[in-house]
Amino acid sequence: MPVIHKHSGVPAVRAAIGTGLAVAARAPLGLRPPQLWAGLRFGGAAAALVAGGVAATTAVPRVRAGMHGRELPEGATRWLALDIPLGTVWTEETIFRGVLATLAARAIGPSRGRLLQAAAFGLWHIPDAKRTGEPIVGTVLVTAVAGWVFAWLAERSGSVLAPVLAHLAINEAGAVAALVVQR
Repeated sequence: MPVIHKHSGVPAVRAAIGTGLAVAARAPLGLRPPQLWAGLRFGGAAAALVAGGVAATTAVPRVRAGMHGRELPEGATRWLALDIPLGTVWTEETIFRGVLATLAARAIGPSRGRLLQAAAFGLWHIPDAKRTGEPIVGTVLVTAVAGWVFAWLAERSGSVLAPVLAHLAINEAGAVAALVVQR
């Protein structure tokens, strides 16, 4: 699998690469009804929980301090409208919950395949942890658990849209909260 760094290049190109890999792997993305509607339901519910959680934790002084000290990109509009949804979320979901989950499930079964893609998703975030100064082991563990939950959402709904919405909520809510705290 090619390395696609989510903080470089054109978000649409990264998203197209992820989509192309999913098509090549014949990954069932579930973007047609009825899976699409199930993806919206599951993903919408997960996104609402996540957004509420981020909003609640923003009131915690230690969390606020972490958000205040975070280095944010200069182009907030591009970050929120393109980099996060296309360059990060869609790309990662098509690669991890689309391609890797499909290939791993075919090779080693659904349960072990879900664990493999979750572990790979956690390891994928090591460069982010290094770049931001976050603890590597903690970052890997938290993102691996998130990857497992995202895979569960995709499997339960039959649509990659469910983890896309949950993942988008985590990244966008965190980004918006950090922007608000820093202003």
